[in-house]
Amino acid sequence: MTGLMTFDELNREAMAGAIDTVLVCLVDMQGRLMGKRFHVSHFLESGHVETHCCNYLLATDLEMATPDGFAATSWASGYGDYVMKPDLSTLRRIPWLDGTAMVICDLIDHHSHEPVPHSPRQILKAQVARAEAMGFTPQMATELEFFLFEQGFDAIRRGGFRDLTPISGYNEDYNILQTTREEHVMRPIRNHLVAASVPVENSKGEAETGQEELNIRYADALLTADHHTIAKQAVKEIADQIGHAASFMAKWHHAKVGSAAHIHQSLFREGKNAFHDATRDHGMSETMAAYVAGLLKYSAEGTFFLAPYINSYKRFVPGTFAPTKIAWSIDNRTAGYRLVGEGTRGVRIECRIPGSDINPYLACAAQLAAGLSGIEEGLSLAPPVSGDVYGMDDVPEIPCTLRAATEALRNSAMLRRTMGDWVVDHYTRAAEVEQETFDAVVTDWEIMRGFERA
Repeated sequence: MTGLMTFDELNREAMAGAIDTVLVCLVDMQGRLMGKRFHVSHFLESGHVETHCCNYLLATDLEMATPDGFAATSWASGYGDYVMKPDLSTLRRIPWLDGTAMVICDLIDHHSHEPVPHSPRQILKAQVARAEAMGFTPQMATELEFFLFEQGFDAIRRGGFRDLTPISGYNEDYNILQTTREEHVMRPIRNHLVAASVPVENSKGEAETGQEELNIRYADALLTADHHTIAKQAVKEIADQIGHAASFMAKWHHAKVGSAAHIHQSLFREGKNAFHDATRDHGMSETMAAYVAGLLKYSAEGTFFLAPYINSYKRFVPGTFAPTKIAWSIDNRTAGYRLVGEGTRGVRIECRIPGSDINPYLACAAQLAAGLSGIEEGLSLAPPVSGDVYGMDDVPEIPCTLRAATEALRNSAMLRRTMGDWVVDHYTRAAEVEQETFDAVVTDWEIMRGFERA
């Protein structure tokens, strides 16, 4: 029995008393699952057709504040409704929650009955449709890195988020002994996700104390983003059930390495990898070369979708396996883009820029928007770089602050053409809100540094 289920299977399991609750979820701007818990009888009766939510859910910050400046909704317009339309192809059992199933919804405008254009799932769907019109099926995979802590969320919150203690005491990259000690958390994460039809391949220790990595099998782009979102939810909920906290902050401590969410990507045509050409250097087809050239050309313009918060940019530190330069290389982890599977039918490009705090729908959409533009423009790909890219002064840098990334997004003609002015303006405002909120806060660091000595 797989986690995915049909509407009829849900009906049968409800009648048998195996499922009594259905999580009806949307994905917000931050990549979180929001929604309602339906009694299964009401979901079967009418909830499977549609339900409603306040349209402020796509115009908030991380703390669910309602900042001004969004054209989509405001106090002046009264904060109306969106229609939540369940995508029944995503209906699945959630084995880490008793008697529970989940479905992911698309958002529909209550008045026009059209998809909400700035909905993260719709933004990715639009880029997938663009690829399909060119004859391609995007295939992607994301790696999820995160930290586990000894204490649970509630204890950490009551302690003011201070004195955080990772679950392990030393760098556990690939370390079997240390990760054995964490199997009480990681084993149920792997098994529950597989039971929910999220195809986890493996987990491993990452390059820091208490840092984990979860790898999920590649899939169509939209399914990859769905898998990523469900997995992130599962990691937090399962860790919490066992008494631990899991954090997907890009950089939780200045002295620790950050957490990434690398995106592997390729385009398929008629079931075969359109990135592969055995007759060309590195096994890269002309299509792949143009796609990667597009990624490079438009990296700065799409950086906000890969690094959406003030904290995201504190991860970009030389010598920490987080890239700082816009370059591609062959199996070289110091570059922003790494060619993986050189010379094989599985050749693909890995974007190493995203942090673990991404919204996967927006990040994958931004990558597709750039890469497909490279194909449309017939771009030529410069030779790969080699060696330590961190120290190369002649290689352009990834925007190193949210302000710089926001300006690149605001002024991106490519993203305005491929995503639309409405989407670009909406997420530019989201970036501004993050910056404005941070600028207004007096931090602990400032008080400690200047209280007496200033």
